Amino acid sequence: MVDHVDGENVNQVVDGRKGVPSAAPATAPGESGGPGDPPGFELPLLLFAGFRTLIERLHAELARQGHPDMRPAHGFALQAIGPYGSTASDIGRRLGVSKQAAGKTVDRLLALGYAERTDDPADARRKLVRLTPRGVDALARSAAVFDTLRAEWATALGNDRLRDLEAALRTVVPAETTFRLDATSWLGGA
Repeated sequence: MVDHVDGENVNQVVDGRKGVPSAAPATAPGESGGPGDPPGFELPLLLFAGFRTLIERLHAELARQGHPDMRPAHGFALQAIGPYGSTASDIGRRLGVSKQAAGKTVDRLLALGYAERTDDPADARRKLVRLTPRGVDALARSAAVFDTLRAEWATALGNDRLRDLEAALRTVVPAETTFRLDATSWLGGA
């Protein structure tokens, strides 16, 4: 789980541990951190690598299906817009970014034809961002691709193991954060 740039290893935390015996304290059987357990930093890297693999495969397939300009941040933003439209402030709040950052992402979605600005029927002073048919199509295709990718994981791992993995993640992930859209705020912007 190490990134490389021009053949150079850029993950110095991982590099520094290679060949160094573990200084982890002894633990009771079945507890994490015992002999033979992988180092703790590996779990988030594996989870992120799994996420990244799914997202990269999704976007390759979306490009093949007519959405070559879709980026991961766009998918989060389309979800934040929702089926009834949202203001730029609401989109920013849902994404965990500033109104200005949300506005830049919305501007890009407008330029690509995934969203449009309309008057808010409830308040003429407000503008809503709404999904266009192209935006709805991108989300529908994304859902179908994710179903296909999940089926591939079920084939590779076995359906029971995949269900166990999903159940285990639901156990450790707080319910209020399960479907948060603000990943862009801590991954580096929209």
